[in-house]
Amino acid sequence: MFSKLLPLDEWGLFSSERRPVIISGPCSAESREGVLATARAISALGVEVFRAGAWKPRTSPQSFAGFGADALPWLVEARQETGLKVMTEVAATTHVEAVLKAGLDAVWVGARTTTNPFLVQEIAEALRGTDLPVLVKNPMSQEVALWLGAVERFAAVGLRKVGIIHRGFSSCEPSRYRNLPYWQIPLEIQQTLPNLPIFCDPSHIAGNRSYVGEIANQAVDVGFDGLMLECHLHPEAALSDATQQITPTELSQLLRSLSRSRSDQADAQMQALLDDYRARIDRLDEELLRLLAQRLDIAEQIGQLKQQHQLPVIQPDRWNRLQDRAVRIGHQAGLDETFVRNLFHLIHQASIERQF
Repeated sequence: MFSKLLPLDEWGLFSSERRPVIISGPCSAESREGVLATARAISALGVEVFRAGAWKPRTSPQSFAGFGADALPWLVEARQETGLKVMTEVAATTHVEAVLKAGLDAVWVGARTTTNPFLVQEIAEALRGTDLPVLVKNPMSQEVALWLGAVERFAAVGLRKVGIIHRGFSSCEPSRYRNLPYWQIPLEIQQTLPNLPIFCDPSHIAGNRSYVGEIANQAVDVGFDGLMLECHLHPEAALSDATQQITPTELSQLLRSLSRSRSDQADAQMQALLDDYRARIDRLDEELLRLLAQRLDIAEQIGQLKQQHQLPVIQPDRWNRLQDRAVRIGHQAGLDETFVRNLFHLIHQASIERQF
C-alpha cells in the first residue's frame, strides 16, 4: 500500500529543490485581516504553504473553536495575494466538502482525529476520487500502527499524496515540552518507509516558543522533509495555542538558524536517539529519587512509631523477608541478584539511620 504513494517531489505542492519544506501560519484563522497580514509577513521568508485552522478541536466547549467554513475564503484570498499554497485541518466529512468547494491546496488530519479509525475512514471516503495532499499527525499515544493505519486508509481510497507529521506524544513523564518527541518512533518509520514524506511540528512538541527552534533543528538534522510551524503576528493575544506560536520575525530568525550543513545524517539520527534516551533516563532518575525520598520519609515515621511502643529499630526477620522479596522481584525483572542485594543494603542502611 505504501509503495503506491508519491514522493514529495511529485506532489506539485512544494519546490523540488528546497528542503526542508516550510509550512507556517497561525494556529487558528481568527480574522480575515489577521490571516492576510500574517500571510504577507511570512511569504518572503521561504514559507511555501500557509496553514491556519478553520475548525479547532478544543477540550472545552467554551474555548474558541474557529470560524469553520466562513474562514476558508480568507485562506483563498491569502493565496491569491501572496502566491502561497494554503491548507487547513479537517476532522469531519463536512470539513472535507467545504475545503473541496473552496479549492484549498492540501489538508492535515489532527492527532485527536487520527486516534479514531472511524473518522479517518469517513474522511478518506470523502476524499476518494480527488488528488488532494493529506498530512496525518501522529495520535496522542505512542501507537505507530494506528498512525500508519490512518495513512493506509487514505492510500486505500486512491490518494497518492499522503505524508505524516510528527507532533510528539502525550505523556505523564515530567518534561519541559508539551509533548515528548520520542525521536526513535518517527526515525524507525523513516528507516522502514524512506519514501513516506515526514514533517515535524515543533510548535506542538515544544508547547513553548522558547523551545521551538531547538526542536526544529533536531528535525532538520535527522533528515525530515519539512516543518510545520505556528506563526502569529501577536502570539500573546492568540485565541488558541498562544504560548507556542512565534512571530514572523522569530520565524525568520529560526529559518536562518536551521542546520543544513550536516553531511552525515546517520550521525545526526544517532545523536537524536541518544539525546532522547538520555532525557528518558534523566526523567526516570528524577522519579527514582522522589520515590526514595518518600520511602525514607515512611521509614522515619516507622521509627517514631517504634520508639513510642519501645520496639527495636533493627528487626532481622523483617529485613530478611524484604531482601528475599526484592531479589525475587528483581529476578523477574531481569536484574542481577548481587546488584539488587547491594542496592537494598544501601537503602536499608539509610532507613535505619532515619529511625535512630
